[in-house]
Formats: sequence, C-alpha cells, structure tokens
Amino acid sequence: MKKTGKHKPHIVFLFSDTGGGHRSASEAIIEAINLDFPEEFTYEMVDFFKEYSPPPLNLAGPVYPLMSRMEYMWEFTFKASDNPDFMRVLFSAFWPYIRFGMYKMLREHPGDIYVSVHPLINIPFLRAMRRREITTPYFIVVTDLVSTHTAWFAKEADLISIPTEQARKPALYAGIDPEKMKVIGLPVADRFCKPPGDKKGLRKKLGWSQEKTIILLVGGGEGMGPLGTVSKEINQAKLDVGLVVITGRNRKLKEELEAMDWNIPTHIYGFVTDMPDLMRAADILVTKAGPGTISEALIANLPIILYHRIPGQEEGNVSYVIDEGAGIWAPNIEDIINTLEDWLNNPEKRMLAVENAKRLARPDASRQIVQTIAEMVRLNK
Repeated sequence: MKKTGKHKPHIVFLFSDTGGGHRSASEAIIEAINLDFPEEFTYEMVDFFKEYSPPPLNLAGPVYPLMSRMEYMWEFTFKASDNPDFMRVLFSAFWPYIRFGMYKMLREHPGDIYVSVHPLINIPFLRAMRRREITTPYFIVVTDLVSTHTAWFAKEADLISIPTEQARKPALYAGIDPEKMKVIGLPVADRFCKPPGDKKGLRKKLGWSQEKTIILLVGGGEGMGPLGTVSKEINQAKLDVGLVVITGRNRKLKEELEAMDWNIPTHIYGFVTDMPDLMRAADILVTKAGPGTISEALIANLPIILYHRIPGQEEGNVSYVIDEGAGIWAPNIEDIINTLEDWLNNPEKRMLAVENAKRLARPDASRQIVQTIAEMVRLNK
C-alpha cells in the first residue's frame, strides 16, 4: 500500500501481521489521511518481521495464531517479559542478530515520520536511528486498550498515542514522560465511525425482526470460540430474541448452523464486510475481548457480553468494559444465558450499559491521530 510523490512528506508505518489489530490500525489511520489530507502526504506500510527480520523471527506472522492459542504459555511469556529493564536487556541480547535488518529498513524506507503500531519494533528501531544519527520524528500508536505491554513504551519516542486513561499507568511505570503521552483512543475504520443511523431501516434491509431484541454473536474473522455451542444454547433457552451469528471463515460451522432447526429467528453469516451495519442494527453484542471489536461496539453504542480473552494482553479489556459499566464478563455459557435473561427482564440494566458505551466511544480517534501526525511533520520541517 504505497503512494509516490517527490515533494510530499512521507509517512512510514511500522507494523506486522501478528494479530489483525496492527494492520487494521495502520489502515484506519491511512484511511483518515486520505479523508483529511488527500494530497498532502505519501505513505507506506512495512512489515518488519516478514521483510527485515532474520530467521526464525521472519515467521512471526504465520506462527502467531498457533502461539496465541497456547494460552498458558502466552500468559507466562506476556507477564514475565512485561518489565522495562527485562525488555531492554532482551533487545540488547538480540541486537547483534537483528541490527543489520534494522539498518537496512532505515536505508530502504526513509520517511518524514515513522509511525509504529507494534510494540516489538520500537526499542530496536529507535536504537538503529540513534546509531545512524537519524532524528526523524517517531510516533507510537498503542493498539492494546488497557493491558499494554512495556515494549510499547520506548522513552526515545517523540510521542505516544494512548488508547484509554487506564493505559497511562503502565506507560508511567515504564518511565514515559507524561508530556510525551496523548490519550486519543484506538484507530478504527471510518465506516464504523458514522452516526448510528436508522436501526429500523437497517433491520428492514437485512431482513431482521423489528420486534425482537437482536443478539449479535461473533468470534472474529476465523469464527473462533464457542460460537456454535453458545448459539445452540441460546436457541434451547427459547429467549424472546432474534439471533445473528457471524461464523467468519469457519465454513464448517456455518453449514452446521444453517442445517439446524431454530426455535428463534436466526440469521447465519460467514465472513462479512458490512459489520458496521450489523452492529448498528443489533441490540447486544456477544464477543471475545479483542480491542478493535470492543472499540467498534462502543462506537455503535452496543452493550457487550465478553466470553473469552487472551490471557495477559486482553485481561485489561475485560476489566475496562466491566468497570466502566459497558458490559459483562461471562466466560461460561450459563453466564451468557443468565446475563441475556437479566437484560431482557430488566431492560434498564441494558440501557445503562448502552449509555456507558456511548460515553466511552472515541469515533474520532483515527482522525485525531492523523492531525497529530500532521503537526509533528510540520514542526520538524
């Protein structure tokens, strides 16, 4: 994804496909650049693991899904390494092995500003910049909501975008100057940031029930988590609801659910591109605790039932949603059913969660980040 131009300031996004959030954050910011500064900047995205890391680090992208499913090991690794001194020692140990890739990346991708959306590039890349006496502005956009690993917080960065007030604490613990932090929010694609619109009109277009409370059940692009079991239990509970299940790329699950006899109005979708409309048309979201999905749901003013989180990095997301009153943690199927029954019998509880979601929403985050990038580039001229 690249534009060319001889005289326009050039933005280099440092990311890697270790999880979907880093790429989608970069793309959301680039979309905002094209909306607010369509002719002012050029840009490119650089996958530093894939393109500039030596083996086996260059396999981080393909290996990530497997690693994240090994939850106990993932949790131990995340928490054991979440210390500023430990990370600096670790990167110093790796430096002789990775330094040539860092220098090559600097040579091949000169920019007027570097924007990092990944925690593991910051310390080594800034070290390479320092060794080569390069003073280009370096801007970190943190893409974890609350449980922000210390690797995000490189003191040499010029500025760090923090997604929530809760994420300031680990940044301060890592020794970041408060003047170098701005609480902006998580960058989200513009299509999620439109006004809620006409829910009845959306439901009519989608063919959903107008009278029922609609539950939107999602498990990410791969249709992970207990989607099938939860949807079947909701069906057996015979709640007065409509159900929408997004199975993502899990074609086997989609076919299995489509073959079922349903007691309630149910719509089964595979991988979708109109998730913003589905969120705006729904009443309750049941999902895993991914930061992007939570941010999108808050913008859609959806109350959230969280059923799964990645240990370590997503634990804070659960606390954030619960503590702010925007949803419920329901790791067991019985908890999900009980919460749905409670919200149906006591609609004021659900509406309170709706109001809290509305309060927490940051639909302008991507555009605020772009304004910040523009200011940093202009100040460096």
